[in-house]
Amino acid sequence: MQSKKCYINKGGNLKEMLNLVVEKFPGKKAFMIKEKGKIRKISFFELLSEVRCIGTGLHCDGIMGERIAIIGDNSYPWFCAFLSIVCGGGVAVPLDKGFTAAELKNCLVRSKAKALFYDEKHEKVVREAIAEMGTDAEIPKLYRITGDEEELTVLKKAGEDALVAGSSDFYDVAIKPEELAVILFTSGTTSMSKAVMLSHKNIMSNIRDMQCYERFYPWDVNMAFLPLHHSFGLVGVLVFMASGACSVFCDGLKYISKNLAEYGVTVFVGVPLLVENMYKKIWHKINKENLTKKVEFARRVTKLPGIGNLAVRRKIFRKIIDGLGGHLRLIICGAAPLLPETAAGLNDFGIVTIQGYGLTETSPVVAAERPEDLAAGSVGKPMPSVEVTIENKDENGIGEIVVKGPNVMMGYLDQPEETANVIKDGRFYTGDLGKFDDEGHLWITGRKKNVIVMKNGKNVFPEEIESIIDKLPYTSESMLFTREKHNELVLWVKIVYKPEYLEDTGVTFAEFVQTVRSDLAAINEKLPKYKHLHRFLLTDEPMIKTTTQKVKRNLEIEKINQQWQEELCYNNSI
Repeated sequence: MQSKKCYINKGGNLKEMLNLVVEKFPGKKAFMIKEKGKIRKISFFELLSEVRCIGTGLHCDGIMGERIAIIGDNSYPWFCAFLSIVCGGGVAVPLDKGFTAAELKNCLVRSKAKALFYDEKHEKVVREAIAEMGTDAEIPKLYRITGDEEELTVLKKAGEDALVAGSSDFYDVAIKPEELAVILFTSGTTSMSKAVMLSHKNIMSNIRDMQCYERFYPWDVNMAFLPLHHSFGLVGVLVFMASGACSVFCDGLKYISKNLAEYGVTVFVGVPLLVENMYKKIWHKINKENLTKKVEFARRVTKLPGIGNLAVRRKIFRKIIDGLGGHLRLIICGAAPLLPETAAGLNDFGIVTIQGYGLTETSPVVAAERPEDLAAGSVGKPMPSVEVTIENKDENGIGEIVVKGPNVMMGYLDQPEETANVIKDGRFYTGDLGKFDDEGHLWITGRKKNVIVMKNGKNVFPEEIESIIDKLPYTSESMLFTREKHNELVLWVKIVYKPEYLEDTGVTFAEFVQTVRSDLAAINEKLPKYKHLHRFLLTDEPMIKTTTQKVKRNLEIEKINQQWQEELCYNNSI
């Protein structure tokens, strides 16, 4: 029987956190990775040994304690490099694996990185970025961490030899909680990215909050699917590490189901688009096997008082859980809103699904649901050490979300004015809009910068209407925007449809357009007139997004302006 006892890590910085978990669970597996098709288990003691060797190797090269960048796919070497930097008193600068050479060069220069860890997949873009740097900037020392002739092994060997010879430089590094640990570049959906500075204290406060708020067990296996250059992905792995749990890396989007099973994954941290697709596939299989009525009946029965506890639901819906690897017990979703029906459905099937809210600037989690306090559609309640207030409320109680706590960033790198604009008296103004319900759950209603102000002064929160459109069976994603008509602003919507919908239903495209028109007209009937949709654009081409699947609205609108002519869309009126 698996223990229900959690381990709360009390480390004051990331180095102490790692040392404490190794003392507690030296022989327990910290990671599972694939080598030549076989799964290799790496203990916490082995992890610490590798980190110490790499960190000491950096000291031998004269760059321990410096700012060091990392670019690459999620991997064990990536994480070893990260830990060797931050545990050696340095500053890690995780960079977006999708960067162009120009973007990579820009971030290397802005961060003043003295070295760069990179994987073989990014060899070309790294070489191009270095070539573009010329002689005007300091060229970072390069360490390739995967592939043939990778330098990580050489660095590790140099560190190992130094340790055998008695070097204690890595051991002796003392780190204060307030010291800078990580510089993370935001995804920049509307402008140039900002470089967020997070201290050891920022990150450790969030780790402890999540450990106290949720239940992570030493026997858990976490799939590190989200990119490690993103705060949600990075701190997510650190939380499980601090808890004595194991993390694994996904082989790719199409291998998720296979990896869930072969690694025995118990916790999956993902973004809504991915979780919703998983849920849709479950229902596609249910419908295909003509089990819809049977499943819906079982869902109703398990909601009856005294019947529907978690253990019963997991037993009744065992076949569904087996389809997700057989061990999955918890899904944590963040970075964007999750459809309430998806969360409710997965919870009904016995897979606890919780929604959280956070930002890079808050290390990252501000609020989250708890297994015993679910409110589908909300993002739960604030973390224990975090204070959340709503400022400048409207008549519906909606206002800007303001955060105060030890998780609030140190500031933006070399941007004091930008920092002063968002942090006032230690309170971070998120730019997100939300409200609290009577039970204290936080509800996100939109992004301040996304609000559409109509000419009558009324505010339209695009996310509110988009969430309704996204529930239509053929919608993959949608985005509201405005056009001017007779000196008034009117709402249009761009809908990315699923091509398989036409194949599955057998309808012609003309019939499909009429279906969309009818559905949007029905939505209009339930909305006040100023929120009515006037026209729609249809495409099967995915929208431009950040690596965390947030739509880059400004780029999408530019694209619409360039590619779509209004006369071609005239017949798509509602």
